[in-house]
Amino acid sequence: MDWMVLIAAGLLEVIGVIGIKRVAINNNWTNNIILIGGFFLSFKLLVGAMGTIPLATAYAVWTGIGTVGAAIVGMIFFKESKSWLRIGCILGIICAVVGLKLVS
Repeated sequence: MDWMVLIAAGLLEVIGVIGIKRVAINNNWTNNIILIGGFFLSFKLLVGAMGTIPLATAYAVWTGIGTVGAAIVGMIFFKESKSWLRIGCILGIICAVVGLKLVS
């Protein structure tokens, strides 16, 4: 169950990152609520997941989900580079996160 909470925390981190980008484009209340709400809920779930998942594993998985999610959102919605090298690096992060799950 804590792994599901950790995955949700990582996905909410992506929401927070989307909020950062939206605030950079248009600083208004709605975008600030997305930014603050996404990160606040993400941190709350991360803390909950760390009850049984080791700190280093939980943090690495959380940041990995956030990094991959932010990169994918950037490529799809913000016209960021879709180079094969970038996609290869994203796949490397995914493999590392799956590896941490398997050894935990």
